[in-house]
Amino acid sequence: MDNADVEAGGDDEFQGRRGRKYRPVVDDDDRAVLEMSSMDPSSSSSSSSHPAQSSLKYVKIKVSSEENLASNINEGPSASHVQSNGPQTESKLELFGFDSLVNILGLKSMTDEQAAVPSSPRDGETIAITQGIPKITAIKSGTLMGVFVPCLQNILGIIYYIRFSWIVGMAGIADSLLLVTLCGTCTFLTGISLSAIATNGAMKGGGPYYLIGRALGPEVGVSIGLCFFLGNAVAGSLYVLGAVETFLKAVPGAGFFTVTTTVNGMKVQSASLHDLQIYGIIVTILLCFIVFGGVKIINKVAPAFLIPVLLSMLCIYIGIARAKKNDPTEGLTGFSLDTFKDNWNSQYQKTNDAGIPDPDGKVPWDFNAMVGLFFPAVTGIMAGSNRSASLKDTQRSIPIGTLAATLTTTFMYLISVLLFGAIATRHLLLTDRLLSATISWPYPAFIYVGIILSTLGAALQSLTGAPRLLAAIANDDILPVLNYFKVADGSEPHFATLFTAFLCIACVIIGNLDLITPTITMFFLLCYAGVNLSCFLLDLLDAPSWRPRWKFHHWSLSLLGATLCIVIMFLISWAFTVVSLALASLIYYYVSIKGKAGDWGDGFKSAYFQLALRSLRSLGANQVHPKNWYPIPLIFCRPWGKLPENVPCHPKLADFANCMKKKGRGMSIFVSILDGDYPECVEDAKAACKQLDAYIEYKHCEGVAEIVVAPSMSEGFRGIVQTMGLGNLKPNIVVMRYPEIWRRENLTEIPNTFVEIINDCIVANKAVVIVKGLDEWPNEFQRQYGTIDLYWIVRDGGLMLLLSQLLLTKESFESCKIQVFCIAEEDTDAEGLKADVKKFLYDLRMHAEVIVVTMKSWDMQADNGAPQDESVEAYNAAQKRIADYLAEMKSTSKKHGTPLMADGKQVIVNEQQVEKFLYTTLKLNSTILRYSRMAAVVLVSLPPPPVNHPAYFYMEYMDLLVENVPRLLIVRGYRRDVVTLFT
Repeated sequence: MDNADVEAGGDDEFQGRRGRKYRPVVDDDDRAVLEMSSMDPSSSSSSSSHPAQSSLKYVKIKVSSEENLASNINEGPSASHVQSNGPQTESKLELFGFDSLVNILGLKSMTDEQAAVPSSPRDGETIAITQGIPKITAIKSGTLMGVFVPCLQNILGIIYYIRFSWIVGMAGIADSLLLVTLCGTCTFLTGISLSAIATNGAMKGGGPYYLIGRALGPEVGVSIGLCFFLGNAVAGSLYVLGAVETFLKAVPGAGFFTVTTTVNGMKVQSASLHDLQIYGIIVTILLCFIVFGGVKIINKVAPAFLIPVLLSMLCIYIGIARAKKNDPTEGLTGFSLDTFKDNWNSQYQKTNDAGIPDPDGKVPWDFNAMVGLFFPAVTGIMAGSNRSASLKDTQRSIPIGTLAATLTTTFMYLISVLLFGAIATRHLLLTDRLLSATISWPYPAFIYVGIILSTLGAALQSLTGAPRLLAAIANDDILPVLNYFKVADGSEPHFATLFTAFLCIACVIIGNLDLITPTITMFFLLCYAGVNLSCFLLDLLDAPSWRPRWKFHHWSLSLLGATLCIVIMFLISWAFTVVSLALASLIYYYVSIKGKAGDWGDGFKSAYFQLALRSLRSLGANQVHPKNWYPIPLIFCRPWGKLPENVPCHPKLADFANCMKKKGRGMSIFVSILDGDYPECVEDAKAACKQLDAYIEYKHCEGVAEIVVAPSMSEGFRGIVQTMGLGNLKPNIVVMRYPEIWRRENLTEIPNTFVEIINDCIVANKAVVIVKGLDEWPNEFQRQYGTIDLYWIVRDGGLMLLLSQLLLTKESFESCKIQVFCIAEEDTDAEGLKADVKKFLYDLRMHAEVIVVTMKSWDMQADNGAPQDESVEAYNAAQKRIADYLAEMKSTSKKHGTPLMADGKQVIVNEQQVEKFLYTTLKLNSTILRYSRMAAVVLVSLPPPPVNHPAYFYMEYMDLLVENVPRLLIVRGYRRDVVTLFT
């Protein structure tokens, strides 16, 4: 039976490795679906009767959903087999609703079998099962070959061979010791931070980029990661130029051009810039061909490059020990205390582009420049973390191997400073750039070969690691512009390699090592600072997930390491530092604008969380002072009726919510209620919450979305108004749309719900803002003219005044003026009330025109002002509807012999009081139409629902109040002030 037979849906069965029986079943799509059940191990012999099963190697499976799989198990013959054999171990574990740990983790301590797949496929995915073919696993490296050797190979390189003796001659022994200590301390502290982060979980590709990005966020990770990529690419050119310079020094006849410089009366020959450029480009191209051969070839060759390095260093130390006066070259003194004293102090001077001392040279040198030149000699500590995928034990190998390599090389550098300073004159140290080869034993050619091989090996590592770093950044899909460098798992990043080679050749054309090394130094220091800051942030926050196995770390060490990196950057060159930081900032800004959002659980999110908790605790439970009061609106998204499909909220509610914030600062909570039972509607609630989140983001509104499942809207809102928010960060204003459609669409349940919501807000001490005419509410681009009219009837703590001022801060209302209408009972009260209100507004720093309107008692006979005709018409219609509703209630009450009932509750109707409420509302509506018909928006106080009053009557009052007013905000404050007269 072959693969085609299985996919065609044959009836044969085959035995799985876990004692499960797989029977191919053809589904509707003619794809093979495996139906399985637990089997007794003894029954496995029965499967031997199918000889075709031994030839089965590969089977495609279409994964079904759990429900379908469960139904197949129950209906198939295997179900009866399980029942007949009694309960099995796996069926017991199924009681907990999750896969067993054996199936998920493949723990050999719990079973003798090996887990097949560590993760479960999703519904509808096609997966492969290999049977009888052992899984090929890559050879894993230990601490020595996986971390220590690569770090040692990257740290010990061209700087040590062809620049270290020159640095000792220029800086002197004292400054050189300080230089090595400073740079070594920086990398050692970075190694400690790297060890802590690397041992806090599994690492993927990308090395330090992965660590920094997951600690400081994708923006910081990508910006520093790209700078680190540039540093590695430029470092490749450094190694290539070092190899070429060594080759031209060893074989002077190979150069096409020769430069001769006179130093202190002596002629010194040095390599020409054009020779470095020509040979450098050729070598870079050849290395690129090797890199295109694949990382396997490089990994096989890389260990061989370390042997010449170690042998050449041994030859150097033997040559130092055997050195005698003027043997093998003039200027050698052997170990001499006088030479040591002469070389103790620094002698900084100008040199030409080749590094030869020249009084007329264009390149000045000082200690800061020495730091920039030497620092690349201590880089390479990331080589182990870059190979985390090929290590047996990442959390053990990276700390030990990295720190051991750092300490070893720092000790070697310190010893070499003392040795070089004690055996050669300053003149020889400054003129013989390859003094290490000159004094080596037995022949200088050994050193030349070691230098060339070590630098070529390091160049190969740079040209191999840099493209993979760029590919790792591209694969995270943060920057769309890097999509060209994406690669599949296991594939070679050819486009990234070409781009890296282009950058390397561009730096090779510069042809000057001393100009390239400060650039590399800045990029590497920026990366090391990022690693230290990452560990500092994670250590300081100390989140529950921060549990590194490497215990020898502290936030103060990481902070010291980061500070040291920044200090060294400015010591080298403030101009280069500013340029590198500006480049990283530009990349950060570009990523934040053009990049795709990603949540990697970075440390900044944890910092925001802890800062929010601390701020919440510091606010306490006491009321916020009016000077610090911010509106936190609870936006009630559920409309009175239905919205179009896939529209989670009224489109203008977010525009109105933004109008309640000053310069966009503040938080809004968008809440919607789903009717139903929570366990049954939980998935619908999650989908609705995502949809509402997308709406909020689309409207550029600072807010959060919440979906509540409740048996009814009233119960859901009652739960929301009691529990939403924490401490003093609870919503203080409930915003909702006025139910204008309730009568038109005969939605008889709306009045009772509307009244219950308002009563709940009053009981919970929440302010209320009800928006009438929301469909016509302007967005930020629709400029309004006219006035913002306030009908200030009751004391509301200044909320209505504050809302009007917030409206003026928006572009759409900034051309409007505020008018405050105060209601006076008698004419004699008008002037005094107007003066008091003007003084009050002046003290509040609010500019508004005050108008006093006299409204005498509700008695129609005492009224001298005639209401508007349309208001009277609405008033008469409301009177008739209320009379009809009351007559129906009385009829029902008389018929059943019960008290007056409305909405399932007993009510008390005072007809005279009803007439008074209705007529007072008529007077207010008439006044609004008389003075504010052309206003941009009108704000009026919200009358509370009368106690034991039918909800239907209250809706009639409200309908009469908003009649013919196109855009109205009905506002009710709560028992506290939101504005203050004092500073």
